[in-house]
Amino acid sequence: MISVEEAVARIAAAFKPVEAETIAISQAHGRVLASDAVAKFDQPPFPVSAMDGYAVHGSDIDKVPKELRVIGSAPAGHPFKGRIGAGETVRIFTGGVVPEGADAIVIQEDTEARGDTVIVKEAPKPGKHIRAAGLDFRKGDILAKAGKPLTARDLSLIAAGDVAHVSVRRKPVIAYAATGDELSLPGEPRQPGGIVASSVYGLSALIEKWGAEARDLGIVPDTAEAIAELAHTKADLLVTLGGASVGEHDLVQRALGPKGFTLDFWKIAMRPGKPLIFGRVGALPLLGLPGNPVSTLVCAVLFLRPAIAAMLGTDTAAPLLSARLASELPANDSRQDYLRAKLTHASGELVVEPFAIQDSSMLSVMAAADALILRASYAPPAKAGERVEILPLDAI
Repeated sequence: MISVEEAVARIAAAFKPVEAETIAISQAHGRVLASDAVAKFDQPPFPVSAMDGYAVHGSDIDKVPKELRVIGSAPAGHPFKGRIGAGETVRIFTGGVVPEGADAIVIQEDTEARGDTVIVKEAPKPGKHIRAAGLDFRKGDILAKAGKPLTARDLSLIAAGDVAHVSVRRKPVIAYAATGDELSLPGEPRQPGGIVASSVYGLSALIEKWGAEARDLGIVPDTAEAIAELAHTKADLLVTLGGASVGEHDLVQRALGPKGFTLDFWKIAMRPGKPLIFGRVGALPLLGLPGNPVSTLVCAVLFLRPAIAAMLGTDTAAPLLSARLASELPANDSRQDYLRAKLTHASGELVVEPFAIQDSSMLSVMAAADALILRASYAPPAKAGERVEILPLDAI
């Protein structure tokens, strides 16, 4: 058996970023930039008012109150065509272009309008309430770097830079198949001894969340012929669920061997999820996840997510945090443990409480968990209040 860290490293190293495609920014939320998004002009492109009021030349207001003649207005999108001279002002609104000759804005609360004139009651400082050209960013500035998954905030910034289309990594295609004669879909009749294929739905949702395209190949019977057909799958990665152990009906390796399957590694010193396969069927990478529902999801978090991240050119490292134990833990054995747990806050700190039962078939515990507690191989007993590493499930 190999360690979790070695398995993650070998999986991530097996993939390179997929090719890029150009899409409209309206379709780019969550997509990963393949090249930098660069501003096409300054923002703002010209000095604009930050307030409603009057554009003035500060030296005109040698004392207050001061009467100025209003010679025009400058609403947003309708610049004043002309120059402010001595004793003159222009009525201006938020976002309006600052007229030539003005160097400050007097807010309307500090004025009194009198027909074609206005009384200025407070003398402004030069530059007051003016947003300088390029205050936000300049033409040529990088608005979002390659390798960044685009957030809603990023999209607004990129749009402000007059960028309508971006180059992003295409979505890697992750094809997956559940194996087993005992499986049926929710709502379908179940044969005696049968169970529902449940974890495929969580797996599909995770694949989509991580920025890939999930392609469901359905339930594959426990026959060598049916499993061998998976070798013809067109995808960036083939994921199988079940059939990765050593039983007579665990057929994945044996069925795909004649199709050119080469094994990178099998079995990881971890719990849950020991019987995990990674290799290739010809040029097609294959990740064989264990069939127990919780093992499937935990292994997807630990190993499938880094594979997708490597294909997208993003960070493959797990977002680990530290938390204090709410209760003691016994010494660990030779396998690294991933304990499902609840998170709370106490005295400004994260506190983590492992569930009492950690059976790998119990999806109810997985659904209720907020995090996985990492317990190293041969970890000594841990007392309540000690710090442990956790993987917050919401973070992935």
